[in-house]
Amino acid sequence: MTAYAKVIGTGGYLPAEIKTNEDISRTVDTSDSWIFERTGIKSRRIAAKDETASSMAEIAARQAIDMAGIDPKDIDLIIVATGTPDNIYPSTGCMLQHRLGIKECIAFDIQAACSGSIFGMDMANQYIKSGAAKTVLVVGTEVTSRIVDWTDRGTCILFGDGAGAVLLQAADEAGILSTHIHSDGRFEDLLNCPNPQALGDFDTPSYISMKGNEVFKVAVNTLGRIVDETLAANNMQKSEVDWLVPHQANSRIIAATAKKLKMSMDQVVLTLENQGNTSSASVLLAFNEAVRDGRIQRGHVVLLEAFGAGFTWGSALIKY
Repeated sequence: MTAYAKVIGTGGYLPAEIKTNEDISRTVDTSDSWIFERTGIKSRRIAAKDETASSMAEIAARQAIDMAGIDPKDIDLIIVATGTPDNIYPSTGCMLQHRLGIKECIAFDIQAACSGSIFGMDMANQYIKSGAAKTVLVVGTEVTSRIVDWTDRGTCILFGDGAGAVLLQAADEAGILSTHIHSDGRFEDLLNCPNPQALGDFDTPSYISMKGNEVFKVAVNTLGRIVDETLAANNMQKSEVDWLVPHQANSRIIAATAKKLKMSMDQVVLTLENQGNTSSASVLLAFNEAVRDGRIQRGHVVLLEAFGAGFTWGSALIKY
């Protein structure tokens, strides 16, 4: 019998420091109204000096483990999605494994930018369906504030820090119904963060750069297609989806995806206003919030989707 990957726990962590649009407007030529009208963001969280991707991942992971009521040693696979790892190596996944006191399990990182958590869920789903793993921890964790040029108005208004986690376990009842992931490297120049040191440049800092208008156009069209692909794969009508949990990048992109699904914005989980874009953490942070406040309940059909640099994009359809 083919097992389903069922969600048994969720978790999330946001740093204490809040950086508002007003704070940003003191250092670059912008305003709260300008930022909010274009993005839907009012504030974002900024990691403290002693916080890292692995330290935030641990907090989110322990919340998911506590909700599930399992021993961390029951986890046989850890997948960490991050574009801001503590080290080039060892992986943040291995560091998280050690933090959780697990001596032997598979642990590694993946890098798919803002789509990272969806890619991680896809991999977890395949491991569980094949029987190669029974209990999988997927974490998206980012300290994106450290790769943002805070003098660049086009990017510094967007990003924040945080970690989200989901714990999946093999079950004989519906959980993840399907996952769909894609990549297209043709668009590398539209959204990227270089690694100068790898090219022998030890003097140039590494910051995110983005051509916002071009990214917006591709994102809207691409996410529309992933909605169609996901529903078709499950022979499902739009009306059968109870919740949309999107990557929290831009309120206009989210609204366009909801319109594609013919969904009211009341059925969309939004955390963007007070968290900004937390990259690979954003979908799992939003999912965790809606599970914990009772909006998403057992039996609900939930569509998670994301789009990120690469370009990468994907979806996970879940019967929670």
